[in-house]
Amino acid sequence: MGNVSQQQQSYPWPVASSTGVGSWPGEDPDEAMRTVLGELPDLPHLPELPGRGAGADMIGRTAGLLVDLPVEVQPTGWRVADTPGRDLARAGSFLSYDLDALTDHAHTYEGPLKIQLAGPWTLAAAIELRNGQRLVSDPGAHRDLAESHLEGALVHIAEVRRRVPGARLLVQVDEPSLPSVLLGSLPTASGLGVLPAVDRIQVEAVLRTLFSAITAAGAVPAAHCCAPGVPVDLLRRSGARALSMNALLLERAHDEMVGDAVEDGVGLLLGTVPATDPPASGTAAEPGGSPAGTRPPGSAQAPGMSDPAAIVDPVRELWNRLGFSPDLLSAAVVTTPTCGLAGASPRHARAALEAVRAGARVLRDEPRR
Repeated sequence: MGNVSQQQQSYPWPVASSTGVGSWPGEDPDEAMRTVLGELPDLPHLPELPGRGAGADMIGRTAGLLVDLPVEVQPTGWRVADTPGRDLARAGSFLSYDLDALTDHAHTYEGPLKIQLAGPWTLAAAIELRNGQRLVSDPGAHRDLAESHLEGALVHIAEVRRRVPGARLLVQVDEPSLPSVLLGSLPTASGLGVLPAVDRIQVEAVLRTLFSAITAAGAVPAAHCCAPGVPVDLLRRSGARALSMNALLLERAHDEMVGDAVEDGVGLLLGTVPATDPPASGTAAEPGGSPAGTRPPGSAQAPGMSDPAAIVDPVRELWNRLGFSPDLLSAAVVTTPTCGLAGASPRHARAALEAVRAGARVLRDEPRR
């Protein structure tokens, strides 16, 4: 590793960029959009506000984009329905409010802009069929979902581009359930067993079709997975041109796959800033707010936010292990929180964005520890 061509050094964001993963605390899209544009001027994103309730959550927000595949909320979650109802209407209204806020505050914006939607495999793992079983368990149903998802995603991309014509879109496909789909660790409806693993070739084919369509629409496809065991190689082969991951969950076993991605010109969005407030007392915070003792073996402890150099130490250590030029680091890597910020207090969320901006400057000015 260590050699990356000049052509491969062209990334869809400025040097020393930072951004958010997606979600944001609170219920006011105008305030959220103002904050994101102010704190993340180089790579802002369309914030998601799941605190508003069902339909504003990651699954419901993307389910509202599906074409000819209505869903509704049941006590166990989102489920396939016969006809569109109030739940989808609410999801559509939430997204409309968010897009209106984007239009109001960013209609003259020119530069990279990130939008997010749940990926087809995470949707299939979360949405239930009418019998209560996960949609991913039925190959025919998932095929229909993937086609509906693709059509809805392209409509959404076109709508965002219409509202912010000067933006260069980075489309982040959120796939936190992808490792479970591949490992066969999703529980059945009864909870007494697990669903079979989905064939990796099938998973890759669906994602390749989606990423190719995003590229053809003039946007940059990215993939986000903040769970342990990110299938880096699969996502790269599928055509993702940027990978968003929790850097604190990356182990040395990931180094070769991450290095191959960088050599292929794939950009990295790496999270090191805690996504939730630290505990009031007692045990230390874990990445993404996990309680102490649940951190996967080999993963790093989240640093505090007061020292920008410490924040990005896991990134600099990874880069040193990979052997790439330090000059490439701040171009290839965007700093982010470890996950979405919906579970954080407004004060912590704003501080997290300030911290990732400071960390990005460290990667530019002090790429080596």
